[in-house]
Amino acid sequence: MTHRTCKPYEGLLVVSLEQAVAAPLASCHFAEGGARVIKIERDSGDFARKYDQAVKGEASYFVWANHGKESLCLDIKDAADAALLHRILDRADVFIQNLAPGAIARAGFDAEVLRTRNPRLITCDISGYGEEGAYAEMEAYDFLVQCESGLVAVNGAPGHPGRIGVSVCDIGAGMNAVIGIQQALIARAQTGEGSSVKVSLFDTAADWMTVPLMHAVYGGKAPEPAGLHHPSIAPYGGFRTADGQMLALSIQNEREWARLCADVFGEAEMATDPRFCDAAARVANRPALDAWVAAHFARHGRAALEALLRNAAIAYGGVNSVADFARHPQLRRTPVTLENGEEAELVAAPVRHSFAPANPRFGAVPGLGEHSKAIRAEFAAESEPA
Repeated sequence: MTHRTCKPYEGLLVVSLEQAVAAPLASCHFAEGGARVIKIERDSGDFARKYDQAVKGEASYFVWANHGKESLCLDIKDAADAALLHRILDRADVFIQNLAPGAIARAGFDAEVLRTRNPRLITCDISGYGEEGAYAEMEAYDFLVQCESGLVAVNGAPGHPGRIGVSVCDIGAGMNAVIGIQQALIARAQTGEGSSVKVSLFDTAADWMTVPLMHAVYGGKAPEPAGLHHPSIAPYGGFRTADGQMLALSIQNEREWARLCADVFGEAEMATDPRFCDAAARVANRPALDAWVAAHFARHGRAALEALLRNAAIAYGGVNSVADFARHPQLRRTPVTLENGEEAELVAAPVRHSFAPANPRFGAVPGLGEHSKAIRAEFAAESEPA
């Protein structure tokens, strides 16, 4: 069956007063889906434009989170620019912002005010800790929220809690904003009215921490950093092969354990060894178990061991470097035109639809204020010259 190609957000106008990561990622999702996205920036630009110069002179985060948008430079403290933004929002479907708590209201763009002017408008406020409570005014960078939420307490190696190596709280808040806006769009289709969406980095991290929290509150002990190990499964972790590579092993049940012993290591009797005969025994005797597994791994090169594991239907994976990941056969990429006109490849969108091309090209990364003149003319007051 063939499907007509469509862009699900086509016809939507999304305006985003945004910076850094969470809000730009959310609005970029709508740009990828066909919405018109106007990115509001200061004259100095979103500071994420200068995070690094990794992508042919441009910032990796900015390229990732801002392709397909239009850039409009505004000073919302200026009366004329504030009036222009109000005119744009009067025609918009979605307004996203992640300024410091209270800043948007002080500038005259409180969500309730905006929806009074435009009842169909969906507003999305992204904050660090929410708009109420003792932490509402706290600076909320991703790393700090990882610390406050306990995420670092369950990551890293034993005795060495670790930050997750990507900005997961920002990324997760952006994705939660997308979910919330999508729900609000469906509600608007039913009621004809817009609504408010509020998302915080802390609430996002707290949701992910539900299982460790339940262990701490009801089980009496929270999980501790375990590196590549698992607190209640063994063997589980990374082991070196004869050629210095590392493979991760994850044995989930007794059938897999028996196959590992017999079909991979050639020692079927170890499956019933009293030290390793069930999951609890293997965890209790993890040092001896890991030493035995490590010795067998060290006898084979990676390719030979992978063949043994795959033939025995044992779950495994390579503990890859980022350079290894860049060469991964499953990695899909999509081209994008940079601000300077050069081309780069981003990771392709993770969600694929039957109604969309197999690998649609991303929209270009906008230059700072690239669309200001055209947008100002389009939304000029009737008394102003175009």
